[in-house]
Amino acid sequence: MTTPPLAYAKKDFMSDQIIRWCPGCGDYAILSQVQTVFAGLGIARENFAVISGIGCSSRFPYYMNTFGFHTIHGRAPAFASGLKASRPELSVWVISGDGDALSIGGNQLAHTLRRNVDLNILMFNNRIYGLTKGQYSPTSEEGKKTSSTPMGSIDHPFQPLRFVLGAGATLVARSIDTFPAHLRDTLIAANAHRGSSFVEIYQNCNIFNDGAFDSFTEKPARDEKILYLEEGKPLVWGTAERKGLIQQGFALKVVDIGETYAEADCVVHDPTNISLAYALAGLAPENGEPVPVGVLYRGEKTTYDNDFQTQIASAKERLGAGDLQKLMASGDTWVV
Repeated sequence: MTTPPLAYAKKDFMSDQIIRWCPGCGDYAILSQVQTVFAGLGIARENFAVISGIGCSSRFPYYMNTFGFHTIHGRAPAFASGLKASRPELSVWVISGDGDALSIGGNQLAHTLRRNVDLNILMFNNRIYGLTKGQYSPTSEEGKKTSSTPMGSIDHPFQPLRFVLGAGATLVARSIDTFPAHLRDTLIAANAHRGSSFVEIYQNCNIFNDGAFDSFTEKPARDEKILYLEEGKPLVWGTAERKGLIQQGFALKVVDIGETYAEADCVVHDPTNISLAYALAGLAPENGEPVPVGVLYRGEKTTYDNDFQTQIASAKERLGAGDLQKLMASGDTWVV
């Protein structure tokens, strides 16, 4: 007898908590898509866990009718790693922001990805510190004027996707809060991947950094500047003017599709090619290059949580299950 598939609706993942984000915040759109996706994954609701750090995005667990934990600044990957290692059957999702993940949490994030813990990490990137009222973040552009940089930021910003590729993430993707269908597909791809999935989501902070992504997300700009990545398809985009990417040495070059170049001349997207993913992650719209969205990279290697459970099973086979009380009372002990 087979077990019938679990039937959930989006409302089953909506908690009874009042959502406390600013009206118009991009977090609402992301929350809606996550709830929708969770309902269709066929996973029992009690087998989800949503772990967050500190920031506007990190209120997420309160608004999900699942198990969850609102942890401390930058440490969500570490908490999630421990949970996944001890409860490998759970579907564990990490919610973070660009400040939480890439500043105080950069070390935690890097080592989680290096270990390839089977987690789905969603980083909401609004290029600002929203919760603490508008200071520049690790992804803010150079020259950004904020309350903490009144003369303009002199920092060089992170390129998040290049950072996580270098750290060893085995699925690297990007989506946008206002692209609901695309965001759903990206979240489904992250869930299907076995290993560390990292999804950067461009998210508008309409209070402290409104319109940060308008130059390529608003219609008709998106039609001319967004490159939708599809495996096996050439890297081309644009409607009024068709453009494409060709290989030039180790870099990608933008060309016009027409008399000189055809779509057949353009690079075909291969998400297993990490060098191509690294090149795509470095494209910048301010340089006349497109903004790639979708899965940039997908690789395979053993996961930390699987190897951890294998070691435990091996130790039990050799030494037995063990007795914690006996261990605590063994060897040199003192009575105080």
